[in-house]
Amino acid sequence: MPPANAITLSQKSIFILPTREGLMFAVLVVFMVLAGINYQNSLVYALAFLLASLFMVSILHTYRNLAGLTLQAGPVKAAFAGEDAEFIVILSRLGERTHEALLLGWDKQMLQGADLLEEEEDRVKLYVPTRQRGVMNPGRLLIQTYYPVGLFRSWSWVDLDMSTLVYPYPVAAGPVPGAPSSAEEGEMLQREGAEDFYGLRQYHSSDPPRHVAWKSYARTEELLTKQYASYADRRVWLDWELLTGMEAEARLSRLCYWVLQLAATTNEYGLRLPGLEIAPGRGEAHRDEVLKALAIFEVGR
Repeated sequence: MPPANAITLSQKSIFILPTREGLMFAVLVVFMVLAGINYQNSLVYALAFLLASLFMVSILHTYRNLAGLTLQAGPVKAAFAGEDAEFIVILSRLGERTHEALLLGWDKQMLQGADLLEEEEDRVKLYVPTRQRGVMNPGRLLIQTYYPVGLFRSWSWVDLDMSTLVYPYPVAAGPVPGAPSSAEEGEMLQREGAEDFYGLRQYHSSDPPRHVAWKSYARTEELLTKQYASYADRRVWLDWELLTGMEAEARLSRLCYWVLQLAATTNEYGLRLPGLEIAPGRGEAHRDEVLKALAIFEVGR
């Protein structure tokens, strides 16, 4: 089956085989038939044929528990390397048909259960461990069932064409380089030599005469001093060259840490990587753009 965003299971995509218990059950029925022939016992015949009928009918019920089920790719959530990436698979049914005791997942040892009885749709969260940064495609998804009696296993492998981003694992790298400090007045910082007029304050003997508000003194006969201020540049550049001497993955992990630190503030920050520059900004969309650039940097080279 080729990859698709939504797949409805049918006869061509469902496999079914007896389980170990089912094979033992079939062997038991054969021995019961041989015993009935040997002892000419009608009761043994009846029980053997009843169990054989159960064996055959369970094939249809186990197959029917998957047939007509639709699997659709849902939202995905990015993760940091070493964490579990979250995928949501949407299960839906046709008409009044129900589906019970479904198991699905990418790891056969950690399958998630689901049922479609009264609800027409169910969202199943599945988690896949990540090991390295980049674009992660978990591959084909296993969905299986042993319902109703466990004598048969019905399954299918579907590719919902799902993928997510895996960001570098953040490693603490100390304070953010070049991050501006904030004054009590907010983002405006008073600086000596600034050219923007900010206000007036009481005159001090140490104030230079050129800062005295002589026009105001002529009107009020009160000595006041002019204050000048300039707005601080709150933009921070996270540059690849700030971490010289480190391997590429170590640099990316520390840049990722700084991105998360800056994203929790009101500062604007940009990113410079070899061959890539992202202008300063802020907000969730900007954070995700920067993290994506770190995740896919030189992937595949």
